[in-house]
Amino acid sequence: MPEAVGGWTIFGERSAYDSPWMRVKLVDVEAPEGKRFDYHIVELSRVAVALIVDPDDRVLLLWKYRFPAAQWGYEAPGGMVDEGEAPVTAAAREAAEETGWHVSGEPEHLLSLEPLPGQVRARVDAYLWRGATRVGGPTDPAEDGVATWVDVARIPELVASGQILGAATATALMYLYARDT
Repeated sequence: MPEAVGGWTIFGERSAYDSPWMRVKLVDVEAPEGKRFDYHIVELSRVAVALIVDPDDRVLLLWKYRFPAAQWGYEAPGGMVDEGEAPVTAAAREAAEETGWHVSGEPEHLLSLEPLPGQVRARVDAYLWRGATRVGGPTDPAEDGVATWVDVARIPELVASGQILGAATATALMYLYARDT
């Protein structure tokens, strides 16, 4: 039995590609204007990111190179939420693994978003901590970013100049900046 949602009728779906990092589905749909076709949807694992702000109003970011985008820039620490793990726990874990800083204090959920909802399911949750303790260096050898404290006042400049990598980091940082300044 077809399912109708928001003017779209879904007749079924099939997998075109599946890996631990991503899936591609072909969804047999009829669009609101009546055209029926296979809609391609990319599904990525849920991701959680951490914004850590210190008493000097600086945010801890990673300076790194992102091969798919062929770009250097700043990115919030974060990564995939493991099966059965709460997103807030994943954000704290990823921050420690990637930066060597353990978050402290109560986390604040800043936002959740789907950065490319027209083709991609990739829910991202962003959390804020107002404290952290340095306990060493990064523990994940696959991570190659350099942890850097950046003045929150620089956020608009960095976003506008394209130095912030990824929609989730840019959105979370701009939300923080707009709300707190």
